[in-house]
Amino acid sequence: MDVKFDRLNDVNGRITVTLEEADYADKVKKQLKNIAKSHAEPGFRPGHTPAGLIQKKYGTAVKYDVINKAVSDALYDYVKENKLPVLGNPVPERNENFDIKDSTFTFVFNVGLAPEFDTHVDKNLTVPYYTIEVTDEMIDNQSNGMRRRMGEQVKGDTVEPDALVKGAIVELDAEGKPLEGGVAQENGILAPKYFKSEEQTKLFEGKHVGDTVVFNPWNTCEGNPTELSSMLNIDKDDVEAHKGDFSMEIKEIIVLRPAELNQEYFDQVFGKDKVHNEEEYRAALKDMIANQLRADSNYRFTIDAKDAILKAIGEIDLPDDILKDYLKMQNEKLTDETAAKEYEKAKPDLVWQIIRDRIAEKLQIKIEEEDIKNVAKLMARNQFAQYGMTSAPEDAIDRLASDILKDKKAHERIIDQTFDMKLYEGINNAVTLDNKTVSVEQFNALFAPAEEA
Repeated sequence: MDVKFDRLNDVNGRITVTLEEADYADKVKKQLKNIAKSHAEPGFRPGHTPAGLIQKKYGTAVKYDVINKAVSDALYDYVKENKLPVLGNPVPERNENFDIKDSTFTFVFNVGLAPEFDTHVDKNLTVPYYTIEVTDEMIDNQSNGMRRRMGEQVKGDTVEPDALVKGAIVELDAEGKPLEGGVAQENGILAPKYFKSEEQTKLFEGKHVGDTVVFNPWNTCEGNPTELSSMLNIDKDDVEAHKGDFSMEIKEIIVLRPAELNQEYFDQVFGKDKVHNEEEYRAALKDMIANQLRADSNYRFTIDAKDAILKAIGEIDLPDDILKDYLKMQNEKLTDETAAKEYEKAKPDLVWQIIRDRIAEKLQIKIEEEDIKNVAKLMARNQFAQYGMTSAPEDAIDRLASDILKDKKAHERIIDQTFDMKLYEGINNAVTLDNKTVSVEQFNALFAPAEEA
């Protein structure tokens, strides 16, 4: 067998594979013998079918299969052994003179090659890196949110913004009196904070146990059948008949009391004996917020780094015609016109994929199993943090990370995320950073459309 490669230009090449009869004849004979042993032909026992009959019935199909596999293996081995940077798959040239009865066969494949270029990922390339300033207001908001999540509900005297109000809800007639045969909910529960009408919410503000409030349930939820059914303890199909006013005699008020700033709370949030007073608490919160914002900064860096690299590299040539043909090979329904449109849409991502792989090769980016586990553990920590569990035990984090990785699709996504994280970490270390500290408003403005920025 002879395999020959010709480079036509920077991004196009041709591989020619030539098979002589000696390259495939023995394999054809071997497969035909196996067929004779395993197939029972009419009038013959398995293994006793004449070779001539087997050859006549299966010879052509077997020859096709053997030649096809031999050519495919030859292509694959040649590309791998010679490290050809092939894009897509080799595209075979149509051979109108092909005849399976011949003994020698020549196959020609057009191949698209990844272009050679400098990635410019070095200290001569400058990329901005934005650090978001952590303000006292951010610390206050974080503290208030965490203290509320870890607070407790107690009985109160006054309806506060977050209060739950319990009492008897009674439907009223046009004169404001209890409607005879109307809805009466003895143990109603309301959360005025979540009313969709600010006017209805204000009716409860500052009220006390024993007070009676006249309100309109329909207006509190814009007539949502599910909410009204739950609030008034009636069937969803009946809510249309109850659009008028109701009264509520307040029997109990439940208010939320934020957690006290004490050692028990500090230990719950940051782990035992990590924080001992309010000064240390605010410093720890500042670090927590900074770590949370660092993910945003790193995401912005991926955008700016990609833009800087693409600009530094400029236009790169691709084997457009071959890649369009490859698209048509993958989807026979595509015409020349539709394939061209699909290719133009996919081209920017393909260009970045080529650049991304070249950078990874230059920076020797490799993913180890430990890296994948660490990213899964990071995801697990973030899940716990969403519920205020910022100091979840390691064994719980390990179990959740393990559960995440058991999902095949999640595992694949984490591999991609791990690669990107290591890639941009490598770029971050390789280029020159123009460090900028900005407010959260200035940072958000970076994402505004150009005409708004």
